[in-house]
Amino acid sequence: MTKVVATGKTIEDAVEQGLSQLGTSRKHVHVTVLEQPSKGFLGFIGARKAKVELTILPEPAVDEVKASASFHLQDSPAQTAEEEEHLVKQSSATVAEEPASKIDPYEEAVRFVRETAAGMGLEVEVDLRRGKDESVMDISGSDLGMLIGRRGQTLDALQYLTNIVANRHAGGYVKIILDAENFRLRRQKTLENLAERLAAQVTRTGKEVILEPMPPNERKTIHAALQRHAEVRTFSKGDEPNRRVIIAKK
Repeated sequence: MTKVVATGKTIEDAVEQGLSQLGTSRKHVHVTVLEQPSKGFLGFIGARKAKVELTILPEPAVDEVKASASFHLQDSPAQTAEEEEHLVKQSSATVAEEPASKIDPYEEAVRFVRETAAGMGLEVEVDLRRGKDESVMDISGSDLGMLIGRRGQTLDALQYLTNIVANRHAGGYVKIILDAENFRLRRQKTLENLAERLAAQVTRTGKEVILEPMPPNERKTIHAALQRHAEVRTFSKGDEPNRRVIIAKK
């Protein structure tokens, strides 16, 4: 066996595992890092081990490294065998190791969503639609109510974490919207209907209405629904995460 793929908690652990399988030492192998380790969400969801590929170097290549080391050491009689061995090992490591290949942020985001759902006991599929300004991930599967949460709070939290994962590997900023069972559109329609009902109430009674705290995107939906209303106006008040929309008569 001249080549092996090994995994470990760290790259060094993975290399040691590979050396053990090959029955050789670090100076005799070429190391290619296939995957960097990742702790994952909450320390276990989406966690990934380091993966490396070890290939045994041809004997002449190893001899050349040793010869080079001996050439530089021959005028230093005080140099010990241990120091020479360290120089050979250091030279081999410098030549052999390669940087990890570029990681696709969207693939990492999809992987994170699937593994997070699996950690919740759900088996899901993720359909990615890439866009210029933002991309949408549609999640499908059974029993997605737990993934969506009350008024989409769990889905919003997962979306926030997914964007963190994606942007950790992106060259520039990427924005990802998570949706499940067409929840985003249904929630938008619910908020628009709520805005119209409350606007009618304010028009009838003349008293302003203060809505419950909402995330920025939902407050924006309320404002947009009533921005051309003839008799009411909207504005927001308070600090996050308790910022509220207020509907008042003009």
